[in-house]
Amino acid sequence: MAGPDSAFWQERFETQQTGWDRGGPSPRLIAWLDQGALQPCRIAVPGCGRGWEVAELGARGFEVTGIDYTQAAVDIARSLCHERGVAAEVVQADVLQYRPTQPFDAIYEQTCLCALHPGHWLAYARQLHGWLRPQGVLWVMFMQMLRPAASEQGLIEGPPYHCDINAMRVLFPESDWVWPRPPYERVPHPRLSHELALQLMRR
Repeated sequence: MAGPDSAFWQERFETQQTGWDRGGPSPRLIAWLDQGALQPCRIAVPGCGRGWEVAELGARGFEVTGIDYTQAAVDIARSLCHERGVAAEVVQADVLQYRPTQPFDAIYEQTCLCALHPGHWLAYARQLHGWLRPQGVLWVMFMQMLRPAASEQGLIEGPPYHCDINAMRVLFPESDWVWPRPPYERVPHPRLSHELALQLMRR
């Protein structure tokens, strides 16, 4: 498997090298929830990490399933949900192989795509499409981490990997997804660069 494997992520959690972690749910997710844009439904959170978003969604009445590749992350997320009295499912699984028992109404994708080596992006995008029911919505945060070596030498650097919006339009084509018109909201990240927030509806 190209890119980071389970042992890589296990070590990051065990040594607390999780610089992508905000220490709480994304402010963009909180805004979507507070505005009523994202309503309680059956939702998946792939690459859920410490489970901040899983716990938040569960506390707000969502039927939420968190998915992570790494046992350490799963243990932490389950513990967080237990501490907060939140009913949520957190499973250890490879997102490239995972199959839900029934389709989801929504997916919240924040840090999973940018953590996967680009060589796996096509397979992952197909998975997300397959997990959603028709007219289900992918609430997505595309990580923007352009590095000079990428534009000047073509090197693939990460994680996090840069999710160029033009590449995303190819990865999530109009034949499969309804795209909103740009511009897309820029969401700053305290320790990385920023994300572009938008919603894609599955056709």
